[in-house]
Amino acid sequence: MPRAIQIAAYGGPEQMKLVDVAVGEPGPGEIRIRHHACGLNYIDVYQRTGLYANPLPLTLGMEGAGVVEAVGEGVLHLKAGDRAAYASNPPGSYSEVRVMPAKNVVRLPDAIDFETGAAMMLKGLTVQYLLRRVRPVEALEAGDFVLFHAAAGGVGLIACQWAKALGLRLIATAGGAAKCQLALAHGAEFAIDYKSENFVERVKAITGGKGVKVVYDSVGKDTFDGSLDCLRPFGLMCCFGNASGPVPPFPPGALAAKGSLYLTRQTLFTHIATREATQAMADDLFGVVGSGLVKIRIDQRYPLAEAAQAHRDLEARKTTGSTVLLP
Repeated sequence: MPRAIQIAAYGGPEQMKLVDVAVGEPGPGEIRIRHHACGLNYIDVYQRTGLYANPLPLTLGMEGAGVVEAVGEGVLHLKAGDRAAYASNPPGSYSEVRVMPAKNVVRLPDAIDFETGAAMMLKGLTVQYLLRRVRPVEALEAGDFVLFHAAAGGVGLIACQWAKALGLRLIATAGGAAKCQLALAHGAEFAIDYKSENFVERVKAITGGKGVKVVYDSVGKDTFDGSLDCLRPFGLMCCFGNASGPVPPFPPGALAAKGSLYLTRQTLFTHIATREATQAMADDLFGVVGSGLVKIRIDQRYPLAEAAQAHRDLEARKTTGSTVLLP
């Protein structure tokens, strides 16, 4: 029988078990895919701990790449034998084989290998909507300053490169000198080590006191207040994760006092709610990767059976770039 990493209760990495699973035939609107690689993302941690609740037992994982084995009724954009990749709900990519909805699965270009496909879909589509679809009220144009937290991670390194390709002046934050150098090497114009520097003061100095048009923040509680202080008037605070914990409640009047700011909490799955939107965003991602302007850096590879260790390393901030699990 195929194997998968499941949890039967919420908690730490010790809850993750390699188990045998029964995989049947795809129903209407579904496919069966055999994974060659699976992606690791921080949302997997949120789901493991129960911050983002799902029915239990739960097979973790939101991102993967492999070969389509069978398609269900009504699936017209894929066929058996296609190389494919996805970022998709419900979870279940930490597996050798799965049946899943076909809506968010796209054909993987021949020039992109399976590991890269698994490492790029959720992270790359996230960067696509952040830079291309989430716009400040005054628009986002070449030459504008933006601040991107956790810039040495999988999402961050893609964002550094894509922002540079768009002509944006990206200010990166990361933990430690080595991670800051990694962000700079991937296209960030400035890098701030939040372990030894006050990122608000540095951003103000870099921008001549004006602040940035957009802050992209997946860290949450630890950076939220400072991020607001980095924005110029009418700037946009774009939250898309909470690696350090959820942001506590705060008074909306603070947005007025800090310069009539805008605040949004985004999630990829709103943007890829239709097959047409998923395909259009994936085409944009495949285009920028195919052009060489964005390279997908995979710094860690683990056997699927060692997924718990991958979670430990991710939470301990020992990882850089993208991580894949190999069935």
